[in-house]
Amino acid sequence: MSHKNLGIIGGGQLGSMLSVAAKKLNIKTTIYCDDKDAPAQNFCDEFIFGSYKDNEKILEFVKEVDVITYEFENIPFETLNEMNKLKTVLPKPSVNRLIQHRLAEKDFINKLNIRTTRYASIEKKSDIETLEDFLPGILKTTTMGYDGKGQYPIKKIDDLNLIDIDFSKGYILEKLVKLKKEISVIITRFNNNNYEIYEPIENTHQDQILKHSKIPAEISNKILEQSKEWAKQIAEELKYIGTLCVEFFIDRNENLYVNEIAPRVHNSGHLTINAYNVSQFENHVRAVCSLEKIPLKKLSNAKMINLIGNQIEAYRNNTNLNDNEFFFDYLKKEIKDKRKMGHITTLL
Repeated sequence: MSHKNLGIIGGGQLGSMLSVAAKKLNIKTTIYCDDKDAPAQNFCDEFIFGSYKDNEKILEFVKEVDVITYEFENIPFETLNEMNKLKTVLPKPSVNRLIQHRLAEKDFINKLNIRTTRYASIEKKSDIETLEDFLPGILKTTTMGYDGKGQYPIKKIDDLNLIDIDFSKGYILEKLVKLKKEISVIITRFNNNNYEIYEPIENTHQDQILKHSKIPAEISNKILEQSKEWAKQIAEELKYIGTLCVEFFIDRNENLYVNEIAPRVHNSGHLTINAYNVSQFENHVRAVCSLEKIPLKKLSNAKMINLIGNQIEAYRNNTNLNDNEFFFDYLKKEIKDKRKMGHITTLL
């Protein structure tokens, strides 16, 4: 049975692109978001504004829809769990709870014998002072961090005196690798050992925000195969349903490390809209709505550039795009510094 109304929690650009993909499949979308200006309301069929703790509004949303998914991971586990008692939430809430916590996520990955950077749990300043061999490193909050938020680079112990850190929160210290490049692998799992996997995407960050993505990634065949295998292993162990992204580091000695898991569609996969016959967004909708899996076919090499802040303005006024260029405006009301406003994909 195909679901007629897909509920999406979160109203950012990922919610917008999921709504566009669902429309193509004749599936209605209802978005629930705590931001009344959420841009996804320009793309969905119905928009419900409410807090993630407003039980009345949440019940209204749940009654409207047949199945529920989410476009970002920082949603209270309790909210997802309560929804799941009434309607199926995919990916399942337990996956989100695990990945919301950086320490639990790293422990999970290591138990699969998959390499991550060295890491340690940090509860107080003195914990770092005993871990000098972890420096240079990066101190991260264990929860609620994305696009560089809640992250503090520490090159040496003395740096701790220069930053104001609230140690009432939990932290993880990760040793920096001698980075050669970053890649991501996007996989959609439908059910047991049944998935579609996109080729690794090479990514470049600027100010800890994704700036460029491209396929093919300039990597060895060994890294290509190992990254795909690890992504499959993670998706399978989680019994994941939907699209998931695994972010990787490659060091200068050609060692591969999992950086983190994103339990959702991913910024680096925007180029799949134009470069593949089925995008990461459409595959996610197909998986969570129990629709047919279409064999994945790459149509073109591609590169994607995120348009940050006022970089969007040049494209909003430009009608002279080449035939191989595709501009996406997220229709966010306010231009802000370091805010993702849109992207442009070029087929190569």
